[in-house]
Amino acid sequence: MTGFTPDEMMTIAAARVLRNDDVCFVGIGAPSAACNVARLTHAPDITLIYESGTIGTAPDVLPLSIGDGELCDTAVTTVPVPEMFRYWLQGGWITVGFLGAAQLDRFGNINTTVIGDYDKPKVRLPGGGGAPEIAALSQQVYITMKQSARGFVDTIDFFTSFGHGEGGDHRQRLGMTTRGPTLLVTDLGIWKPDPETREFTVTALHPGVTREQMQETVGWPVRYAATVEETPAPTQEELEVLRDLKARTAAAHQKKDAA
Repeated sequence: MTGFTPDEMMTIAAARVLRNDDVCFVGIGAPSAACNVARLTHAPDITLIYESGTIGTAPDVLPLSIGDGELCDTAVTTVPVPEMFRYWLQGGWITVGFLGAAQLDRFGNINTTVIGDYDKPKVRLPGGGGAPEIAALSQQVYITMKQSARGFVDTIDFFTSFGHGEGGDHRQRLGMTTRGPTLLVTDLGIWKPDPETREFTVTALHPGVTREQMQETVGWPVRYAATVEETPAPTQEELEVLRDLKARTAAAHQKKDAA
């Protein structure tokens, strides 16, 4: 098997960072794909939790939303949403919150609420849901999203989920004890926050990606780590697992639409 798309590279690179013993609060979309590829490859015992209250879910296809029956059908147990947030999240049990974003700034602050002015927005987005709490209370947060000049902006239009705020020790000054965003995986590379400033810094470029491409898709001056690696290309197993998962998902959703 040869060749892979930027989306496949992003999903697989994001999946690789998850551990077998993680308890992961999963966002819908790209985070869900990455978490389930991890479960189907190197992390079979990972505990996936979705906002609707499903714990230890193992979906055969990717869910359309947190209310997708596939999540409840395959979960070890399903608890009320208040218990999910009060006990599991506020109790510190979530090792990784895995989120996506519509807009992101250099300090990992996320906007999923509006594009433009809040009262007269250009686009009204789905909103935060549980993401603000996940960003604040998970032990650490991973973010995955495609790079674009529209999405990677100098100043987000609305603070939906707090990352590192203004940078530095902003989280600590607000009394937040969790680590916040520690990783950003995109279709072009891997970013990690600078230890001092907390600004996201490129630590790896995906195969074939140039620094010029990185800058073209980012609304601030891109910074690089002292050593920038090349992300290992997807293996045949990783690609087969991801493509099979996507094919099953497409077939299942087409069947539902036809019904």
